[in-house]
Amino acid sequence: MAQGCLKCLKYTMCVANFLCFIGGVVVLGLGIYMATKFKTVDVKTSVSILSIANMLLVGGIIITCVAFLGFLGALKENRCLLLTFFLLLFLLMLVQLTAACLLLVYDSKIAGEVDNTLVKLLDEAKKPNASTTEAMEIWNGIQTTFDCCGVKNASDWGNQVPNSCCPDQCVGPRPHYREKGCLEKLKNWFEENFLTVGISVIVLCVIEVLGMCFSMTLFCHISRSGLGYKL
Repeated sequence: MAQGCLKCLKYTMCVANFLCFIGGVVVLGLGIYMATKFKTVDVKTSVSILSIANMLLVGGIIITCVAFLGFLGALKENRCLLLTFFLLLFLLMLVQLTAACLLLVYDSKIAGEVDNTLVKLLDEAKKPNASTTEAMEIWNGIQTTFDCCGVKNASDWGNQVPNSCCPDQCVGPRPHYREKGCLEKLKNWFEENFLTVGISVIVLCVIEVLGMCFSMTLFCHISRSGLGYKL
């Protein structure tokens, strides 16, 4: 009975890690596609490094590597791989919990950084002959996606209000601009998705704890039975 349960646990780990590996490959491929399709944002601020493409690339690499270790360790009943898998999951869980705590503690500071980034990006986009620059393309994307205009309102653009500030085309002597600024819209978006992010972190931590329990159970069984590679 015990051997049957351990075999079930082993193949459950193999299937789960294989699915995670496939998911990691998909995320990695999406990150590579975005990195090659869209130009990287060149804004000299600390948050510019955390572009969506870079996050997808890093996340995809981490997921594929960890899932591969878990799959191979369970399939081959290799104690070294299982222990490495356990330690990596533990480190990932610590990083996630630390990041969640930092978001809670430095919420106002992060909002200030976003404000400064938008202001600098707006200054770049308002420079002469900047209609085709990366900063202008980014602003067009932000204003269209979040239905906003400028940092606080359309007056931030002065006499250079782009067409993306209008729901339709900015025509006529008094065109209708989007009412709310992008800073307020971004804050609202973060607040609306904060609960979803928190639930996602909790779910990920639960999955990682289960993965650590499964891997350590197999590790202890292999150690007692004398199977696998010795450390």
